[in-house]
Amino acid sequence: MVSKQLSACTTILVGKKASIDGSTMIARNDDTFLPLTPQRFYVEPAVSNRSETWISNQNGFTAPLPKNGYRYSLTPNADVAKEGVYAESGFNEKNVAMSATESVYGNERALAYDPLVKNGLAEDSLQSMVLPYIDSARDGVKYLGNLIEKYGSPEGNGVIFSDQNEVWYMEIVTGHHWVAQRIPDDAYAVTANQVAIQQVDFDDNENFMYSDGIQAFVEKYHLNNHKSGFDFRRIFGTDNEKDRHYNTPRVWYGQRYFNPEIKQEPTSSDLPFICHTDKKITVEDIEFVLGSHFNETQYDPLAPGNEETKTLFRPISMNRTQNSHVLQIRNDVTNDCSAIMWLCFGVPAFSPYVPFFGNANDTDESYANTPLHFDDQSAYWMYRKLSMLVESHYSAFAQDDVDFLTDAKEKLRRHVQDTIDEATGLSGDELTAYLTEQNHQVVKMMRLATEQFNHQLIEKGLNLSKLTFEYDKNL
Repeated sequence: MVSKQLSACTTILVGKKASIDGSTMIARNDDTFLPLTPQRFYVEPAVSNRSETWISNQNGFTAPLPKNGYRYSLTPNADVAKEGVYAESGFNEKNVAMSATESVYGNERALAYDPLVKNGLAEDSLQSMVLPYIDSARDGVKYLGNLIEKYGSPEGNGVIFSDQNEVWYMEIVTGHHWVAQRIPDDAYAVTANQVAIQQVDFDDNENFMYSDGIQAFVEKYHLNNHKSGFDFRRIFGTDNEKDRHYNTPRVWYGQRYFNPEIKQEPTSSDLPFICHTDKKITVEDIEFVLGSHFNETQYDPLAPGNEETKTLFRPISMNRTQNSHVLQIRNDVTNDCSAIMWLCFGVPAFSPYVPFFGNANDTDESYANTPLHFDDQSAYWMYRKLSMLVESHYSAFAQDDVDFLTDAKEKLRRHVQDTIDEATGLSGDELTAYLTEQNHQVVKMMRLATEQFNHQLIEKGLNLSKLTFEYDKNL
C-alpha cells in the first residue's frame, strides 16, 4: 500500500494586501510517492439530516459525520479503494478554501512525550472531515484543532485555510499538539515539508492559535532549547541533513523569486517563515514558483551543467506532482464570483493552470472521472501526456512549451474576466448554473488547445529520431 503520508509538497500563502488585486491566495503542489497516482476533481453536494460514519481504509480512523454539511469541491484519488480518499483541496459554498496537507515532521524529543496516534485523523480523511463544516478560515483552525484533541494525529501535517480576509497556516506536529499562525495581510510565506512557524505570541489571539496545554507540555519535558521566546520550529521541528537537501532549498528558491534582493543560502536553517516583498504577487507568480525546478541556477536538473550540482537538491515541480492548485479568493468582485481554483493536473513545470469558479454544482466529465490507466478523454491523462512529451525532448520543446503556456495564461485570464463581466445581474441558482457552464466551457477550450499542441510536439518529435542518416537526395 502506498500512502500519501510519504508525500512531500510545497506550499505558498499570500495575504490580501500582498497580492496585486487584493485577493487572498493559498497554493500547494500535491506531491505523491510515485509518478502516477491519478486524481479527480468534482463537487460533493450539500447534505442534511444524514446519519453516517466515516471510516478510513488507510489507518482505520473512524468518526461520526455531522448531520449537515456544505457543498464543496475536492481533488481526491481516483483509486480510493487502494490509495484512500485524500480530498486535498477545494472550496466550500461559504467561500472557505482549504488545502491539506503539507507533510511536516516533529522531532524525537517532542514525539517521545506525545507520540503519534496510529488510528488518528490522517491526511486521507482530514479534508473530508473539515471543509464541509466550516464558515471561515479561523473557524477551520478551531474545528480541526478540536478534532485533533479528540482523535489525535498519526502524522505531522501542515494545513492551509483561507477566506476573503484571512489566511491561516496550521502545523500539527505530534499526536495532539499544534500551532496555527495567521499570515499578515501584507505578507507571504513558503513552506516545504519542514516545521515552518517560528516565534509564537501566546498573548496575540488575533494571529495565533494553539493546542491546549502546549506551553505546559514544553516546560514539563524541557523541550525549549532557547533561553527566551517560544520558537515552534526549533522546539518541535527537525533540522538535519535531509532538510538541507530536500526541504530548505525549495523555500530558498521561492523567497529568492519574491525577494531577489535578499541573499540567502539554500541550505540555511534560518530562512524566515513570514516574508514581505515590495512586489505585488500575482497568480502567475505563484504558478511559476510551483512549476519551478531551480530555473536559472546551477541546481536546475533540466539545464546543462555539472551533474552533481544539478541533482543536489529536490526541485519544487516534480513528475510526481499529481495536482497543483492556487485557491484564489478575490475582493474586487461579488462574493458569488470571488472563489477561483486554478488547477493543474499535469506536471506544473510544463502544464497550464485551468481556472474553475468555486460557485459551481459540478465539474466536467473529463475531470470528474479519471481512469486508473491512460486514456484519451480524461484531463488528468491529457496533461500527463503533455508533460511527458515536453520533458522527453526538453531542449527542443522547452521554448514551444513556454509559448504555449504564455498564450494559455492570456486566454485563461481573459476567460475569467469575461465570465465575471457577463455574470453581472445574475444571482442565486441562476448565477451558479452560469458559472458551472463556464467551467465546462474553459475545459473545452483548453482541451482543444492542448490536444493541438500535443499533436505538434509529436510531429516535431518524429523528426528528432536518432534512427536517421544523411542520404543522397538523388538515391
